[in-house]
Amino acid sequence: MSARKAAELSPEGIARSDRKRLAAEEGVRALADVERQAIEVRKNMARLREIREAREREKEEADVARQAAPPAVKKRSKKAAR
Repeated sequence: MSARKAAELSPEGIARSDRKRLAAEEGVRALADVERQAIEVRKNMARLREIREAREREKEEADVARQAAPPAVKKRSKKAAR
């Protein structure tokens, strides 16, 4: 058995711990980036939904206005008598 103390790390152990620490930091940054992108996507979806709903409301209002207006009555033109 080795009588090595926990405080004495080999160069390989130091390198391994550095890699693990860097990977953990990179993972935290990656998760934050993914969350930020997800928030941006949700904001854009909400903006586009509002635009679509406004367009649909305008179309419905135009349909109601068109149906409410009485149809235009065309007058017959008088033909000249022969």
